[in-house]
Amino acid sequence: MPNRYIRNTVILAKIEATYGVDSTPTGAANALLISNASVQVSANNVARDILRPYMGASEQLVGTRSVQMTFDVELAASGVAGTAPAWGPLLQGCGMAETVTASTRVDYVPLSSSFPSLTIYYHIDGVKYAALGCRGSFELMMGIGERPMLRFSLTGLDGGVTATANPSTTLTAWKIPLVVTDPNSGDVKLGGTYSAGAITGGTAYPSRGLSASLGNNVVYQPLLGGESVLITNRDSTGKLTLDLTAAQEVTMRTDINANTLTSVSLEHGTVAGAKIIVFAPAAQRINPQVADQDGMAMLSTDLRFTPSAGNDELRIVAL
Repeated sequence: MPNRYIRNTVILAKIEATYGVDSTPTGAANALLISNASVQVSANNVARDILRPYMGASEQLVGTRSVQMTFDVELAASGVAGTAPAWGPLLQGCGMAETVTASTRVDYVPLSSSFPSLTIYYHIDGVKYAALGCRGSFELMMGIGERPMLRFSLTGLDGGVTATANPSTTLTAWKIPLVVTDPNSGDVKLGGTYSAGAITGGTAYPSRGLSASLGNNVVYQPLLGGESVLITNRDSTGKLTLDLTAAQEVTMRTDINANTLTSVSLEHGTVAGAKIIVFAPAAQRINPQVADQDGMAMLSTDLRFTPSAGNDELRIVAL
């Protein structure tokens, strides 16, 4: 019997024109460059619990089914300013709107209705798991000395499992990322303003990088006459560790105690086509803790990203 290997995994994802209708992603146009991937089909089994004149278990009946997938992708722009990056459809599947400004930038901000959905084919060495109507959430990881990453958690309707050869893939749209370092990324800024692909103003602080979670509440909803995966709420959060002077720490703790909101931004990359901006206009800093970083005293805070004008609490820009 030939062996099958987890390393021989291919994932394809494509936006659906109609919710839950297979958009037939292809290896040539919709392949993902992923790592740290997993897939699971979850069934809501129903016990029969039959009484008989002897002891022993009775079988369960397979009920409604959904598919859960997780994987990481590298966060790098498309290489051409104003061209959507390869991970753009995944952000849309997590309830983010994509706005392309030709030859300039691509902005992603949250939605509160009319959420796009994805068809995902998850191939594991000859077996294809199809998931329809997929929606989910993501975490953004931009820690010092690491690859910038997006970690996706997606749920879809069970579209069946078939024995199918892995497709050939084209991955040229996926670009090599820049490691998060001082020359590549610079300082985190608090208090800056975002407009048209640029951060102006604010105060720069040395940091350990930035992490964020979109925090979608994703629900698989089985109904007679139609099942779906819904995004029903959003609670975006993050974390930040800063290197502060004594005076800055006292001021920041005073602001935290006063529930003072501030913008938070990080610009990564140095040349057009390879830049990423992460911007939150109204972040609340909570739970400040002294952090021992190799003997240095730093201040670590959790972040709550709140909307400013609405549907804007976390913006990702590729430019």
